[in-house]
Amino acid sequence: MILPIVAYGDAVLRKVAVDIDKDYPNLSELIENMRETMVNAQGVGLAAPQIDKSIRLFIVNATPFGEDEDLNEEERTFLSNFNKVFINAKILKEEGEEWAFCEGCLSIPDIREDVFRQEKITIEYLDENFEKHTDVLTGLAARVVQHEYDHIEGVLFIDKISSLKKRLLKKKLENISKGKVNSDYRMVFPSIKRK
Repeated sequence: MILPIVAYGDAVLRKVAVDIDKDYPNLSELIENMRETMVNAQGVGLAAPQIDKSIRLFIVNATPFGEDEDLNEEERTFLSNFNKVFINAKILKEEGEEWAFCEGCLSIPDIREDVFRQEKITIEYLDENFEKHTDVLTGLAARVVQHEYDHIEGVLFIDKISSLKKRLLKKKLENISKGKVNSDYRMVFPSIKRK
């Protein structure tokens, strides 16, 4: 089932999400709904707070980057198969040079900005079967995971841009929170009361 995506301005996007255990109600169904929602919105990642659940769960499917001719063959091959579920994730280390990449967010449609992030991360997480993993990721895989990880920490990509750029985006952000935005997918806005 395709779920509505929570828009910028909603308090759930600013909360530090809580850990879950394997008894979390309907977890498999939730993950499947998140996948369907992400694909429908043409995203490469989706975090539970974006569908109004303040839990430490996010999914990543970087396979669209596998077709990017600007990347080397090794990175394209890796990204073509990078489709994962992250539960109770914890970034253990971020290292390397910071590099800029133009990021967007399904909760903040029509805004894209260069964000600087470190090139390499070590992350510990549970998969959908609650098996523990520790992965070292670099490049675009690291970036997508860092972006989604920020969501479960209550951080948005616009928090990482200059104060000048934030001021320039202020009106656009206010309009998004009021529902004055066009998106190709269903959204729910903080100014419109939810039942």
